[in-house]
Amino acid sequence: SKDLHAVYIMNGHKIAVQCMEDGDCAKATLNFKEASNMYEEAINFQTKLKAQPPLHPPRMMEPRIKLGVCLCELARYQEAEKILTRCLDEARYDNSDVALDEELYVRALTALAALYQAQSKYDAAIKLHEKAIPIARNIEVSSSSIGLADNIAGYAETLRKSGRLPQAERHHREALEIRTRAVEEKLCTELELAVSYTQLGCTLADMQQHKEAYEQHHRALTLRYRYLDFSHGLVSESLNYCAESLCALGRGREGIPLALHAVEIRKSLFGISHPAYAHALGVLASCYHAVGRHFDACDCLEMCLKICEVAFQKNHANMIPNLMNYGNILRSTGDLVKARNVYQRAITIHELNFKERQQARRLEKCKAEVGDLTDKIEVMESSLLSKISCSTKSSMTDSFVDGTIPKLLTAADIESKGTPVIVFTDIGRDVDDEMALVILSALKRKQLLNPIAVITTLSPQRDRAHLARGSLDTMGMADTPVGIGGRGGLADGVELEVYEADHSRSSPSIYDSGMELACQALESVPPKSVQVLCLASLSDTALLIKEHEELFTAKVKEVVVMGGVMPLESGDTLKPDTAYNNNCDLPSANFVYQKCQELGVPTVTLSRWAAYGCPIRPQLLDELAKTKHMVADNIRRKSKHSIDQLWNKVILPSDDPRREKLPSRCDVKWFYKTFCGTEEIPEELSASIWTQVEKLNMYDPLAVLICDSSYRSLHFSSKVKTVNGVPHVVVGTSESDTGIRDHLLLYKEYSHLFVEALQISLHEPEMPLGSEKAPDMLVEETTKIMNTRSRAA
Repeated sequence: SKDLHAVYIMNGHKIAVQCMEDGDCAKATLNFKEASNMYEEAINFQTKLKAQPPLHPPRMMEPRIKLGVCLCELARYQEAEKILTRCLDEARYDNSDVALDEELYVRALTALAALYQAQSKYDAAIKLHEKAIPIARNIEVSSSSIGLADNIAGYAETLRKSGRLPQAERHHREALEIRTRAVEEKLCTELELAVSYTQLGCTLADMQQHKEAYEQHHRALTLRYRYLDFSHGLVSESLNYCAESLCALGRGREGIPLALHAVEIRKSLFGISHPAYAHALGVLASCYHAVGRHFDACDCLEMCLKICEVAFQKNHANMIPNLMNYGNILRSTGDLVKARNVYQRAITIHELNFKERQQARRLEKCKAEVGDLTDKIEVMESSLLSKISCSTKSSMTDSFVDGTIPKLLTAADIESKGTPVIVFTDIGRDVDDEMALVILSALKRKQLLNPIAVITTLSPQRDRAHLARGSLDTMGMADTPVGIGGRGGLADGVELEVYEADHSRSSPSIYDSGMELACQALESVPPKSVQVLCLASLSDTALLIKEHEELFTAKVKEVVVMGGVMPLESGDTLKPDTAYNNNCDLPSANFVYQKCQELGVPTVTLSRWAAYGCPIRPQLLDELAKTKHMVADNIRRKSKHSIDQLWNKVILPSDDPRREKLPSRCDVKWFYKTFCGTEEIPEELSASIWTQVEKLNMYDPLAVLICDSSYRSLHFSSKVKTVNGVPHVVVGTSESDTGIRDHLLLYKEYSHLFVEALQISLHEPEMPLGSEKAPDMLVEETTKIMNTRSRAA
């Protein structure tokens, strides 16, 4: 019947509209594959309902245009061109709705222009834009039209890609003015401005105006942090461009955390074969190259180029910047012949894609590089040095490495950069080692401490080195060298867990010999200037003293140990107690304390009592995770895992080998008192304890803080034992003497250091979306915990 037919048409129309809306949502999150599927569904329903009211023919064109745009983003260029060309013809000749025809005609023109731009067909793209812009200006009577801004910006982007930079800048500034007026008139949110900031920033970067380029990109990043989820593709875009600008400004170390987060976001969103992921790898490569880690850069760029070779058509213009970057990096590694070949390929692709004088500066640079490399290769060959060069490169690749060699430090460097510190860590065992590195990055930025080496110990120590390398990189310490230490007192064949982390990364910059790194670091500093910070077993420190006693004595001013000692009155000298780090290798712990006292090297011991005196709430980890930093997010997840693991060891009999090195005093009663704020033990013990945990103890971050004299004097009290005229400091000697002067003040101090370090590494002027609370809001709850602890004591 007619009524049923009308219902069928209306339902079909509603389904088509819903598919369109779903496609728009997917497109907004850059999920172009899902968006394409939705638009195709809408087209299928429209085809069934063709020529039936209330669906006007021009409206039937809309999903096709959107589908064409998505296919372009997916690099399905032939399909996109077929669809968009058909749309253009339909928009041009359909007269059912003149105003709407003009609008769709402009959209079809600009979509096809964007497709041509993506294929490096710049002249064809410019012609389409120049048809579209006048029509768009006539359609959009308002001077604050977002649609007009989009058209002008699209034209400007094609001009930029074709090398017409002054014209591109002029049009991008016009688009920014239009969008700014639209925001002022409340026609759109200020997030719309991020588009113009980004496009203008890219144009300025191409014009070598890197300072203003960074400012524009950082404005875009700030807005996207404010309004978008951190995992959004547009956040990764701004992270990428900020990193690129920082690199161009000689601040590559700051760019690396941004680039690493962009890589992870794009890997999750697009997969490992998408050009967007490749671009993020290319930016990361530039940042690594800027800090001298040339082989890390090579690895990233080779992955980038491999993706681009498949994703783009042969000799695509988008290959040129990556090839230039690769050639530059290869040159730094000493592979001059390969570098020249790469530049020559860039020249060939340029000549296939650009007319004379288009992108002329880039072409001139490539030709100059080829000429210079040719001269150097000829000199090498004529001097019979090519074999030596190859063998030198091979030896560097097989052993070590490039830009993280410790640099010689003078007294003036120490004054300006902070006290040099060598860190021994068993990172990956529990989260407080990684939290210690977060605090270390904060103190490095304040120029109070200067980490000159981080050495991982406790088998599997290589895996720990990978985690340390990634953590340092994401915290802006990519120039701090990492070395692989010893087994940490474990027997051969025994390995303890290393928790997983997305930022854990193998790297050719890691020293295979942590002892070699420690010696290089000691040799690089003035006498009696370096602190040795032991956050793990003392095995490696003992070996360092045994094999290099003279060097150790000459250069070390102090050894800081996260551990514990026997009561001060129990003898004439300090002796280690059964603290976990000591217990891992008690003979080594005894040796280190004995030799330091014999050699007159001061020690500072931070005991577990100090950590108990300033606990944190688990909720602080939630607050830190709101920075969206990958380290903070991982710390929050792994804390629960670590606490549950500890609990499942605690509930075992004291002689059970599965307790590993856990002291016998760490029983169920100890756990409840230490972490749950009570001594009342339930009758049934759960396999997971996390929901009952009220406080966590941060051992290693406090040990980092105590390395700085100003924090030490302000926040810690201590007992001193003088041996052979040399003071040996102990912070925290008992439950009643924790060595913490004011637990709330200290808690607030290091809470802000955590947040500050994480935010600064991501260049966040404010917390990202959904991060309204601040850590000091937990002070009241922490006060409650401390009062409970005091009553229990």
